[in-house]
Amino acid sequence: MTDSDLHRSVEAVWRLESTKLVAALVRITRDVGLAEDLAQDALEAALSQWPESGIPDNPAAWLMAVAKRRAIDGFRRRERQDRAYGALAEGQEDVVAGIETAVDHVEDDVLRLMFICCHPVLGDDARRTLTLRLVAGLTTSEIARSFLTSEATIGARITRAKKTLADVDAPTEEPADNERAERLEAVLAVIYLLFNEGYSATAGEDWMRPALSEEAVRLGRLLVGLVPDDPEVLGLLALMEMQLSRTAARTGPDGTPVLLLDQDRSRWDQLLIRRGLAALERATAIGGSPGPYVLQGEIAACHARARAAEDTEWARIASLYESLAAITGSAVVELNRAVAVSMAHGPDVALSLIDQLAELPELSSYHLLPSVRGDLLAKLGRSEEARVEFERAASLTQNEQERALLLARAADC
Repeated sequence: MTDSDLHRSVEAVWRLESTKLVAALVRITRDVGLAEDLAQDALEAALSQWPESGIPDNPAAWLMAVAKRRAIDGFRRRERQDRAYGALAEGQEDVVAGIETAVDHVEDDVLRLMFICCHPVLGDDARRTLTLRLVAGLTTSEIARSFLTSEATIGARITRAKKTLADVDAPTEEPADNERAERLEAVLAVIYLLFNEGYSATAGEDWMRPALSEEAVRLGRLLVGLVPDDPEVLGLLALMEMQLSRTAARTGPDGTPVLLLDQDRSRWDQLLIRRGLAALERATAIGGSPGPYVLQGEIAACHARARAAEDTEWARIASLYESLAAITGSAVVELNRAVAVSMAHGPDVALSLIDQLAELPELSSYHLLPSVRGDLLAKLGRSEEARVEFERAASLTQNEQERALLLARAADC
């Protein structure tokens, strides 16, 4: 194996295991910042040692064992953490001798980390940033691109968030029932953020990062177990299950993206669809006015039930988006509504809606706005204008696969 091949393998292991590693270390050290530092130390050790020793049979356990030993060494050097060192050092022999069982209670650890990232002492941006860093494993530069801001701003935000949690001595246990209820809305938001980063990667060479979406669904299922009678928890799970069902159909044989209307729906995972529809049925049976996740689940269900693209109930989808926009006030939701309107009532009707959205500052750098506008113009036969819009969209996206798709559509015009 060449050095470059090994480095790619280490990166792949890290993407798969970093969240679980950090989550378990938070439980052990009771310090978010320290846990991430220890995880990074373990990664550096892997990059240093694996070229000679090879990748171990259980790389996750190897990383955990190294991180735990570094934690013990660090606790020895810091008198202020004597109690933590004492608690950890009692099990030191087990850590060294029992490497195969070093990663324990992973599911609880990751969910606990999610609740920590959503501590009420943090603002919305800090919660999202910390989740993308610790749970999604994104780099500072990737997060900066998703927030349309600088790396320095994101780095400072992460540092402040960790310090804030340390200053308030934020508990690292899973919150009690009353605390869980207070954080639930924020937890739902960051789980969906995690899912979307996997479903449509913000940046990089990959169109999708399925492991992130699968992790979000797993966390959603755990959350339903904790809060089984909350319609929004069930609505989010339904939404994610049905969107995840399309994974196999979202790329062609050569790995290029395949858009929703062009997908081979026989490749959609029917088990995930059935699970999603069942969760949505449970959510609606609870009653009350539907919240944003239930409404989005209903939209996903409209697509899931359509055997062919032409069978889609676009008028209903447009109506659901209208209800969703009234609740959220989101410009992105309005953009999605315009797409549904174009399918239900024609591109000329939708284009006037898009032109109104183009004046909103929050969409000025959003690549999907010119992408949608280009699609509408192409359907109206205004090819040159469509080409300009697709090229502008390509210049705004940070995802290489998406850029290639948009440039290909520009060339077609």
